[in-house]
Amino acid sequence: MNFSFKRIGAMVLRYAYLLRASYTRVLDIIYWPTVQLLTWGFLQTYLVRAGALSAPGGAAQAAGTLIGAILLWDILLRGQQGFCFSFIEELWSRNLPNILMSPLRPAEFVGALVALSLIRLAVGVLPVTIFAILFFGFNLWALGIAFAAFFVVLMLFAWSIGLFVSGILLRYGLGAENLVWSLMFFVQPLGAVYYPVTTLPNWLQPISWMLPPTYVFEGLRGVLIDHVVRWDLLAQGFAIDVFLFAAASAAFGLLLKGARRAGTLLQTGE
Repeated sequence: MNFSFKRIGAMVLRYAYLLRASYTRVLDIIYWPTVQLLTWGFLQTYLVRAGALSAPGGAAQAAGTLIGAILLWDILLRGQQGFCFSFIEELWSRNLPNILMSPLRPAEFVGALVALSLIRLAVGVLPVTIFAILFFGFNLWALGIAFAAFFVVLMLFAWSIGLFVSGILLRYGLGAENLVWSLMFFVQPLGAVYYPVTTLPNWLQPISWMLPPTYVFEGLRGVLIDHVVRWDLLAQGFAIDVFLFAAASAAFGLLLKGARRAGTLLQTGE
């Protein structure tokens, strides 16, 4: 059976109808990034006005890197959760067996989840980037090609995590659904989101450099503070992403086979 973009489009349309039919889903997608931006953004404004960041480069770092890090972190988090939420809705509705018995191939299903991740991301993050301009004068889009590179590296990592978590849900059911919300937050303290890698203890720094987001957030500080695009960092992060996505795809395939053997596809409850 050939790979079919029509089947991917059909799945995307299904999820788009779900979003359109539920305004609470759309509001939830927009709500959390907005709260994050306003909370941390106004904290940054207070610190600058109080002179807490008056050291050389301190004001520049506060004005750019904190807001930029918040926005990029939300892109990473919403990308992964958008992928997983579309998948987990099939478990909640007990519709997954029907999908897997249809002509839809696993690779096409994953392609649909990737597309929905981008749609959810656009709904949630685009308004927040506008709020960042209106409230704090920070324009993420002004980073240009650097932002495009940051986006690619972050999304590949988000989809790798989403694919791996979806495989675990296939094999072990909704008892593992907490991973959808919690796993990415394990990455946050190690991914140098709000501070340089050198802030971490020496023994943790090699682990930090194994995570693609680290290269993005270090690259962001390079652009905003040193006005240099660190293509070397982004290339390294992308190379790790390719490896992780391939590993996550292989793990998803193995977990799907394991679920079929164990008969858990029809028992996706707790």
